Amino acid sequence: MGQLPVNSRGCRVYLSAIDSDQVKVILVTGIICPVHLQISFVAGSHTLIESHDLFRKFILFLSREAQCRDVCVCLEGSHTLCLLGNLIYLGSLNDKVLEDETAHFVSVLIHMLSYCQKYVSQKKSNLTHWHPVLGWFSQTVDYGLNESMPLLTKQLQHLWGVHLIRILFSDVLSKKLVETQDPTYSSGQTASPQNSLPMKNLFKRAFQKSASVRNILKPVGGKRVDSAEVQKVCSICVLYQTTLTTLTQIRLQILTGLTYLDDLLPKLWAFVCELGPQGGLKLFLECLNNDTEESKRLLAMLMLFCDCSRHLITILDEVEVYEEQISFKVEELVTISSFLNSFVFKMIWDGIVENAKGETLELFHSVHGWLMILYERDCRRRFAPEDHWLRKDLKPSVLFQELDKDKKRAQLLLQYIPHVIPHKNRVLLFRNMVTKEKEKLGLVETSSASPHVTHITIRRSRMLEDGYEQLRPLSQNLMKGVIRVKFVNDLGVDEAGIDQDGVFKEFLEEIIKKVFDPALNLFKTTSGDERLYPSPTSYIHENYLQLFEFVGKMLGKAVYEGIVVDVPFASFFLSQLLGHRHSVFYSSVDELPSLDSEFYKNLTSIKRYDGDISDLGLTLSYDEDASASVLGVLSCLVPLISLLLTLDRISYIHLMAHFRMHTQIKSQTAALISGFRSIIKPEWIRMFSAPELQRLISGDNAEIDLEDLKKHTVYYGGFHGSHRVIIWLWDILANDFSPEERAMFLKFVTSCSRPPLLGFAYLKPPFSIRCVEVSDDQDTGDTLGSVLRGFFTIRKKEPGGRLPTSSTCFNLLKLPNYSKKSILREKLRYAISMNTGFELS
Repeated sequence: MGQLPVNSRGCRVYLSAIDSDQVKVILVTGIICPVHLQISFVAGSHTLIESHDLFRKFILFLSREAQCRDVCVCLEGSHTLCLLGNLIYLGSLNDKVLEDETAHFVSVLIHMLSYCQKYVSQKKSNLTHWHPVLGWFSQTVDYGLNESMPLLTKQLQHLWGVHLIRILFSDVLSKKLVETQDPTYSSGQTASPQNSLPMKNLFKRAFQKSASVRNILKPVGGKRVDSAEVQKVCSICVLYQTTLTTLTQIRLQILTGLTYLDDLLPKLWAFVCELGPQGGLKLFLECLNNDTEESKRLLAMLMLFCDCSRHLITILDEVEVYEEQISFKVEELVTISSFLNSFVFKMIWDGIVENAKGETLELFHSVHGWLMILYERDCRRRFAPEDHWLRKDLKPSVLFQELDKDKKRAQLLLQYIPHVIPHKNRVLLFRNMVTKEKEKLGLVETSSASPHVTHITIRRSRMLEDGYEQLRPLSQNLMKGVIRVKFVNDLGVDEAGIDQDGVFKEFLEEIIKKVFDPALNLFKTTSGDERLYPSPTSYIHENYLQLFEFVGKMLGKAVYEGIVVDVPFASFFLSQLLGHRHSVFYSSVDELPSLDSEFYKNLTSIKRYDGDISDLGLTLSYDEDASASVLGVLSCLVPLISLLLTLDRISYIHLMAHFRMHTQIKSQTAALISGFRSIIKPEWIRMFSAPELQRLISGDNAEIDLEDLKKHTVYYGGFHGSHRVIIWLWDILANDFSPEERAMFLKFVTSCSRPPLLGFAYLKPPFSIRCVEVSDDQDTGDTLGSVLRGFFTIRKKEPGGRLPTSSTCFNLLKLPNYSKKSILREKLRYAISMNTGFELS
C-alpha cells in the first residue's frame, strides 16, 4: 500500500480509498511541511498522488469555501502558507489537472491567500510577529518552520514562474498580436518546473530585444465582460494581485516573474483594449461606481497590469524603452498614458479619491504610480506629443476658484497630477502663493505699514564671506523679507548708489555666481552638458554643510523674489530638490545619464553581458577629482560582493547608481535642501517637474519675445519709444541679431540670458533704457539739460568712441546718443560679446 512518509506532526498518511474527510486529514496533517513533501516525491509518492488523482481531489475539496476556511483555521497562517506552497508545487507537476481545474485552482489559492492576508500588518506592533515571507503578521508565528522558508519560497516561485504563467494566462498569451515572429521565441517553449526561474539568467530574456513586429495596440472594444474568457482572466489577475498584497517580503520577486515574458503585458493591454463596447476607459470608469464583484475583478486586472508595467519600465533603461521598445512600442506608451491620465483625473475630479479607502485607494495609487513613471520618463526624454498631458476640459480659472475655497478635489489634483494644468498657470499659481504669504507675514508695503528692512554692509572683495556671516543668522521670516545692501570698498568707503531692490539683486547674483563656480569645489559639473551638482569632495571646506545651507537659502530667496539666475542644475539633483528620491517609484538608474552618460552606458551594459561577470573585473571603487588631484576612494556598498555580482546584476547597477548620485553627496544635498525649503515650501514646487523647476530658477528657454520686452520697457534721459536711437535698437535686435546674440543682449542687461517665465511684465526691476552723455565714472545722473538734449537728439560731442554699458542690478541699459544706426549696431555687438556689463549707477 502506498504511503507518504511521516509528516511534521508525526503522522503517517495512507493512500487507499480516499473520501472527503480523509482528504481533509491529508491536507491538515500530511502535506503542510515543504521538506517532507519534497522527500515524498523523491521516494516515488508523486506517482501515487497521480494514480489516485489526489491533486484534483485536493483542489475540488478546497474549492468549497467553507471547507477551505475550516482547513485554514485549523492550520493557522504559517502552516496555511506551507499548504499553499505544496499545492502550487503539485500544480506545476500536473499540467493536465491544472488546465482542467484552472478555475478551482485559482479560487482555492485566492481563498488561502486572503485568509493569510487578514493577518498581514503594515507595521510592527505589540500584536504582530515578523514572518520572513508575510512581513509583520498578527498571528503566532511557528519559528520552527524558519529552516523551511527558503524551500517554501522556492515552491511559491512556481506560481510566478514561466511554466504556470503560460498555463494560467493561456487565453491572453494565445492572442495574435504578431505579424512576424522569430521562431526562437515560440510560445510553445517552456521551462521545466525545477528551473523555471534560474536566478543567474533571471533578467536575460527580460532585457533582450523584442523579436516581434506588430501593430500599435489601441482601445477598440467589442468583448463582453460577462464572457467565460473575461471572467477567467479576471480571476487569474485577482490571484496574482492578492499574491502581491499578501507575500509582502517577496513582492519584487513576484513582479519580476510576472514581467519575465516579453509578450504578457502587451497582450494583457490588448485584452483591456477589447473590453466593453468602446474599449477600456469608459468601462473601467463605470466600474469605479459599481460595488459589484464583477467590477472589483475588472479593476483588479487593471491594477495588476499597472503594477507589473510600472515595475518593468522602472528596470528598463532608455535604450530598451526607446530603441529596442521591449514589451511596449513607444506609440503604445502614448496610448496607455492617455488612458491612465484620464482615469486618474476622473477618480480625483469626480470625488472618488476624496473618500477612498481599502481596495479603491490601492487601485488609485497603483494607476497613479504607473502614470507618474511614464510622465517623469517623458520629462527626461520626450515620447508623447505636445500638450499630451493636459486636460482640455479643465479650466484653470475653475481650479483656482476651488483652491481659494479649499475644495478637496482641487487640492488633490494639484498634489497628484499637477501636469494636467498648463505650465504657465502653475507658475502664476506659485507666484500667487508667494504673494499671499508675503501679505500674511507683513512683507508687502501698504498705506498703513511698511515691512521691516534688514540692512547689511558688504565688501566687494569679500562678498561671499560677508554675505554668509550677516545673512546666515537671520530668521526664516527675515530672510523672506526686505534686505537692503550697501557696498563698501576695502577702506570702508560707501559706493555710490541706493538700493531699491536692484543692488540686492546684483549682490544675490554675484553670490550665486561665486558659490556655483566649480573652481570653488562646492559644486561640480557633469560630464558632457556641464550641469551643476554638489561636489562629493566639498568636505575640504571648513563648515561646508553650513555653506550648503546658506547656498540653499540664497537660491530659495532668488526663486521667492522671482529673480532668475543662470544656474543650470543636473536633472538628478533637481529631482532631489523636488523630493522625488523619497518616492517609491523613483529609480536612480533612470537619472544616472544626467550625471555621467558614459558611466551609465557602461553600467547598464553589465546586464546584457552573457559571459562570466567576474571577467569584467568589477570593483566597488571609483576615482574622484578634487581640486586637480585625483583621490582614490574605496567604498563598500554592500556585503558579499561576489554573490551580488554573480546573482543580481540589477541590484548592483541600482546600488552603484544610488551611490554616485545620492550616498556620496547625501549630507551636502540635505543641507542645501534644508536651506532652500526654509524659504520655499516643498508643496509649492511639487507641482513642477525637474525641467520645469529649472525654468522656474533660470527663466524660460523659449525665444525672446521682443514685442513683449518693448511693451514693458521704461525710458529715461530723454529717450522715448519714438526716438530714432530706440527705433534703431529694436530694429537691430529684431533683424540684425541672431537668437544667440539676443540672448547675449539680455544677459548683458539683466545678467540672465533667459526671459522670465511669465514674460517681461514680471521682470523686477522693469527693463529700462537711459540716454547717457558721458562715461559712467563721470555720470552724475539725469539733469534737465541732459534730458532735453537726449529728447531733441542734441549731442555735446559725437559719442561714437564709447560703448553701451549696463547696470544689471537695475536691468538698465545705458545707451549713448549715437548718430548712426551702423555705429549703434557695431558698438552694441562688441559690448555684449565682451560683456562689459555692470557699472553701479
